[in-house]
Amino acid sequence: MVETITNVFLFILLLIFTLVVFIFKKRSKSNLPPSPPSLPILGHLHLLNKPLHETLLNLSHKYGPVMFLRFGVRPAVVITSPSAVEECFTKTNDIVLANRPLTPSFKHFNYNYTAMGAAPYGDLWRALRRVSASELLSTSRLDATAHLREHEVKLMCRHIIKQSSHEVDLKSWFRDLLNNVTTMAIIGKRYYGDDVNVGDLKEALAYRDMVEGMFKLIRTPNVGDFLPVLGWFGVGGVEKKLISFMKIIDKFLEEVIEERRRIGSGESGIMVDKLLALQQEEPELYTDEIIKGLILTMLIAGTETPSLTLEWSMSLLLNNPKAMETVKNEIHNHVGFECLVQESDLGKLSYLQNVINESIRLYPTLPLLLSREASKDITIGGYSVPRGTMLMVNAWAIQRDPVLWDEHDKFMPERFDNDKRVDNKYNILAFGVGRRACPGTNLGYRILGLALGTLIQAFEWEKIGTEEVDMTAFYGVSMGKLKPLQALCKPRSNITHIL
Repeated sequence: MVETITNVFLFILLLIFTLVVFIFKKRSKSNLPPSPPSLPILGHLHLLNKPLHETLLNLSHKYGPVMFLRFGVRPAVVITSPSAVEECFTKTNDIVLANRPLTPSFKHFNYNYTAMGAAPYGDLWRALRRVSASELLSTSRLDATAHLREHEVKLMCRHIIKQSSHEVDLKSWFRDLLNNVTTMAIIGKRYYGDDVNVGDLKEALAYRDMVEGMFKLIRTPNVGDFLPVLGWFGVGGVEKKLISFMKIIDKFLEEVIEERRRIGSGESGIMVDKLLALQQEEPELYTDEIIKGLILTMLIAGTETPSLTLEWSMSLLLNNPKAMETVKNEIHNHVGFECLVQESDLGKLSYLQNVINESIRLYPTLPLLLSREASKDITIGGYSVPRGTMLMVNAWAIQRDPVLWDEHDKFMPERFDNDKRVDNKYNILAFGVGRRACPGTNLGYRILGLALGTLIQAFEWEKIGTEEVDMTAFYGVSMGKLKPLQALCKPRSNITHIL
């Protein structure tokens, strides 16, 4: 039996090797972008070291801003210039590159490619995108739910006051804040902190364990995405874990839908209630599975990325106290200290907005944008890119390009007032670009500005010790601080009575 399995395995490897040789022969006759030497079967996987975005930037210095790589059986093109990005995401090319790569990991985490983040470009994706933009994340919907986010930020500040004489673990507070903001908007429940409003603490702890396990799996590379034969034989065990864990997530989401179906109202402002109301109107489109996929997409997108951005932003401000003072003075001049910062004030706080943009420029939480896939043959930078090629955009490299940015590694929020290059949407890519750009950009800026502005308005912040805050990053799909941010704070006497 073992010998038979071994023979089958070797036969499959031989087939893959034959396919690779065929691709190489075909490639030699085509005009593919420049590429490093590769290995049979593995392609360029052996070249990939962490941090991946820096490795790809170093390769691009030698092979150019449009570079061809092969990750196992998956061909890929990596771009590191705004002009190439613009070429990819305007007019016809944007439609051709509007699909995601159909990998096993995407399949299991996105309800067989039916969730908005993974659905192929077509009628389903357009419907999901439309409902997100017009019903769930529209300006009017966000205005109507602003008080929920303001309340969550106020709760966080109240709790920080209780421990303000000690070191404050800001990473934990940002995590709890974004989780509660997201679940309150989607489900109507708060699972983190001392103010949980679920049935009991056991339910809250179970949810936290689920979320922690979910993000751990998302960050875990799956070799089966690039070498399917290894996935078929269970090498690494990631796909098996994905399937098992998705059963836990699916059960949770089913319970959420059934609970809101019993007690919910389409006018409550809670996202699930709105989706269930739409289900009554279009049951063939808004099936329970589609609703579960939307919930899961919002839970993932609304938590980790903004919480990591808050941590990077506050770290930069602690290392640049003059910028922190400028934000405080701006809030004093435009909001005062008689009431807390509200979302409606953010339009007046331009320097605070600059701080967020500069933080995103220097430390994009997705240094490589989520990959796209070409649905037909196209041309990028004068090179041929075959159908089925994965497109990777190195946002981190573009946002730190010394040709584009003066003092590219320096924290300079004021550059967003003076440098016309920041108006080029292909120079700042943190929220994506083109048809697949993040539909929650407006919400992201609101919660980032609200949380950061309120913390600076309500507290005086200092580093712990004389050393600068460590800005070393950890790397996975997302990029966060390796060492969790801790700081000292003192409540401002003229604001504590409001809290």
